[in-house]
Amino acid sequence: MTGRRTSPSLASAEDPIVFVVDDDSSVRESLSSLFRSVGLRVEAFGSAHEFLQCKLPNVPSCLILDIRLPRLSGLDFQAELAKADIQIPVIFMTGHGDIPMTVRAMKAGAVDFLTKPFRDQDMLDAVTAAIERDRNSRDEAKVLSNLHELFATLTPRERQVMALVTTGLMNKQIAAEIGLAEITVKIHRGHIMRKMGAKSLPDLVRMAELLEIGPPSGQPQT
Repeated sequence: MTGRRTSPSLASAEDPIVFVVDDDSSVRESLSSLFRSVGLRVEAFGSAHEFLQCKLPNVPSCLILDIRLPRLSGLDFQAELAKADIQIPVIFMTGHGDIPMTVRAMKAGAVDFLTKPFRDQDMLDAVTAAIERDRNSRDEAKVLSNLHELFATLTPRERQVMALVTTGLMNKQIAAEIGLAEITVKIHRGHIMRKMGAKSLPDLVRMAELLEIGPPSGQPQT
């Protein structure tokens, strides 16, 4: 590995972390040194099994994974992670790469596929992209989780009205659709906007899209 740029800094428990899985101790040590030289936290493992024994911290992270590992290949391990719903960006590295292998890895969601020997900067660029992807995914998951919590505070009737409001129906149309007075629909609508923290109808529509709320199929009890 060549072309290293260093900018060491103190790492904290909240900083991103890079996981390295490779059965070659010299590779683990070299990569660990590289990542620490630019202020990244790093943990290295000699096998996929060792990695699975650790508790992943709730911070942006990525996994540097060797294709050829003892007992379980990197590609098979990638598939196992997906089955276990362990969502972590993967960067593959190998000294024996081929096109079918690369295509399979990328189709399965790998961020990059680096062939040894690679430049240090290529690895650092790949790690930067992977951590940014994970950070964005975590932010999106947090937003969605918050929306689900807010949606859970709505009554069954409010959820029904929200589903109709976000399809573009007017209060009068909604009232006729579910058999309520127009003023009652207006009150429900106000409660929905307040509980969901929506600043406008377009804002509420975006929330409904994220929550995958469609038109109601039936009427709830009031």
